[in-house]
Amino acid sequence: MTDNNLIKKLWQRPSIIIVTLLFLFLLVVPKIVTGYYLHAVILIIMYATLGTAWNWIGGFAGQMSLGNAVYFGLGAYATACSQLWWGWNPWLGLLLGIVLSGIVAFLIGLPCFRLKGHYFAIATMAVGEIVNIIFTNWDAAGGASGLYLTITESSLLNFQFASKVPYFYIVLVLLVLATAITIWLKNSRSGYYFRAIKEDPEAAKALGINLVNRKLMAIILSGTVSSVAGSFWINYMLFIDPPSAFLIMTSVQIALIAVMGGMGTVWGPIVGASIIIPLSEGSRMFLGGTGSGIDLVIYGLLIMLVAIYQPGGIVGAVNNYTKKRQSKKKATLKAVQEVSE
Repeated sequence: MTDNNLIKKLWQRPSIIIVTLLFLFLLVVPKIVTGYYLHAVILIIMYATLGTAWNWIGGFAGQMSLGNAVYFGLGAYATACSQLWWGWNPWLGLLLGIVLSGIVAFLIGLPCFRLKGHYFAIATMAVGEIVNIIFTNWDAAGGASGLYLTITESSLLNFQFASKVPYFYIVLVLLVLATAITIWLKNSRSGYYFRAIKEDPEAAKALGINLVNRKLMAIILSGTVSSVAGSFWINYMLFIDPPSAFLIMTSVQIALIAVMGGMGTVWGPIVGASIIIPLSEGSRMFLGGTGSGIDLVIYGLLIMLVAIYQPGGIVGAVNNYTKKRQSKKKATLKAVQEVSE
């Protein structure tokens, strides 16, 4: 293939160019923004990762979980408690969080997957509240006051750094890995099984797909990656408490990111996080205490607007527009050919 043909092929796939430019831009972000703005970018990337993890269970498998904050919190607490109680290295705590979140996801999914639709969502919300109450009253884990990590020497081994730049690159790698998993799922047999379960569970079951096993695979995968994000968060902030880990609104925010961007798509959670997190942080930064709760109002309005006007989210709207434009172009070419003949 010649260079001209390669360039022509790339221009026919603008998504490749957009993603490449976005990745190159992200690599130089720490050179452009600093301080609070770099912190905001780190938040966007972390929540994009959480939204991507939720997308596997909600967008692909069609199970509307509102309890993913549980896995995020468990990852954070497992990392913090293992360091404070036993003096573990934070990376070992991260692995402990993955194992613990995988087990909890399995224990949640096994009974809850017998429920359907809104009942499943309510059940996951209830689990989140139960875990929140447990940690709020667990004195050894800091109780309602939370836990502070000890500041140690700045190094990758200690997962502590003097600046935000290393944290930025670590969370960016996590997002890239999560996105790679999404691309694999979208094109793998498991991904087709997930979408079959989402579209028509009874038909999928008739085709021999084990619904419970596939759903468990989705929730465990979602839970473990969410746990890694939680481990990152505690080492980045050096503090965790039940309200910042297990609140229902955290789970709602994670789900809304994927819904807003486009459920079942690769780039939807990234787009959603790029909109939702700046709205949340902007209301907190510019309005302060007077704007307390306004982000929740915005979330509610966004949910209504997306549900009514564009259930496929922003990426879904762009895809629909692209398909209509291509169809119109094909129809025009066909009409021109018919006239010329």
